[in-house]
Amino acid sequence: MSEEAVTTDPVVHVEGVQEPARDLVVIPDRRVQLVPNIGVIGGHDAVLVVETGLGPGNAEKVLEFAADYAKGRRIYLTTTHFHPEHAFGAQVFAGEATFLLNRDQAEDLKVKGPGYLEMFKGLGKPVERRLQGVEPARPDVVYDRAYDLDLGGRVVQLRATGRAHTRGDQVVRVPDADVLFAGDLVEAGQFAIFPWFPPYDTDVSGTRWIAVMERLAAQAPRIVVPGHGEVGGAGLLADVRDYLRLLRDETWVRRDSAVDERTIVEEISALMIERHPEWVGREWIEKGVGCLCSEHAEHAEHPEHAE
Repeated sequence: MSEEAVTTDPVVHVEGVQEPARDLVVIPDRRVQLVPNIGVIGGHDAVLVVETGLGPGNAEKVLEFAADYAKGRRIYLTTTHFHPEHAFGAQVFAGEATFLLNRDQAEDLKVKGPGYLEMFKGLGKPVERRLQGVEPARPDVVYDRAYDLDLGGRVVQLRATGRAHTRGDQVVRVPDADVLFAGDLVEAGQFAIFPWFPPYDTDVSGTRWIAVMERLAAQAPRIVVPGHGEVGGAGLLADVRDYLRLLRDETWVRRDSAVDERTIVEEISALMIERHPEWVGREWIEKGVGCLCSEHAEHAEHPEHAE
């Protein structure tokens, strides 16, 4: 997601899938903007699809791939959060798969989905075409904080993390393979995406995101599937945790000195680009600073609640 115009077609290619663990495949994003990494996790009796791709056309390809992979097994669908490239193809799965979401994400999809649909249509003609015919999908199963899905000989753990990148973030754990699908809580080779669009959307929380990343990094899964970018290991979690901590600390020390927000953005952008010159998505640094500046006031009043 970016405020800049998207000129490439955000198309999902189901060829060249990766198999980081037994009966578990990742359809890679191929570093195409607004294409997520998509997972298909198998058990004896069923498969779980993680993410749909942007719009009905992409979702149809994902469903076709999943049905072929399932070979008669039941199909489930879940999404890591409600943003369009992750969830705005779910309608295609209706009648073909059981759609599971945590309660906060289901609410995000219902309440904020229409606004995001219109916003994303304005990102460029390729995106607008992909989003034609999108209708909000309603989950078949809604859980509060935790749901264990038995695929037959393999239990997959769906866990709501609480507010971070969005209000309804979810991670998907496959314990027997030690794999974590992290959604946009984690990107590989990219600055953290802060959907900070006041006054329209201010649900992202830098301080809570740090707390989530500290918990996830402590678990040190063998394989981490980020929302975007190359599949990696636990180092991806540590990278995001450390970046967010530094972003907070550098923002707040300047805020404590009454530096104006424009100067903070300029200084921290330069610092972060120097630290990570190879990372893409530099426009998200400013959004992160804006979010953390807003949280600085809360921290100053209630430092014990900052994280």
